[in-house]
Amino acid sequence: MLFINLKIKITTMKTLLYLLIIYIFSYSSLFPQSKFGLGIILGEPTGISGKLHLNNTSSVDAAIGWSYYKYGSLHIHADYLSNITTLTEEVSFYIGAGGRIKIKNKDKQEDTKLAIRIPVGLTFEPNSIPIDVFAEIVPMLDLVPSSEFSFNAAVGIRYYFK
Repeated sequence: MLFINLKIKITTMKTLLYLLIIYIFSYSSLFPQSKFGLGIILGEPTGISGKLHLNNTSSVDAAIGWSYYKYGSLHIHADYLSNITTLTEEVSFYIGAGGRIKIKNKDKQEDTKLAIRIPVGLTFEPNSIPIDVFAEIVPMLDLVPSSEFSFNAAVGIRYYFK
């Protein structure tokens, strides 16, 4: 019985993942004037990263991945980003604000955490190919279950759909 229940949960999770991917691709095709990128993020967290350019100087990014810090757990974050300055035609410096949730791990060694994020980073967007490469450092303030200051750092690459 446990095996059947587990199999149903895995099948449901796969179906939800497929629907999410279809939604993301359809969303990017509905708004051809905007730039939507999807790729990977490595570091803290490691997983899937997406970014939507709102205009030439602002964007929204999000990621879902695995946090390896202390007791591994699911990490989800979203940030509003603003390009502070353009260092070259293809390299920009950005800063932002957002939030993060780390879901309680299965071993219950760490509680669910909510945090405020302040990402600071560099992004390289070559004119010749629809990708961006980024590196960021993110000071964070955990608010729940207790106040604690920490950092995330990550690099990544995203492909932009037009």
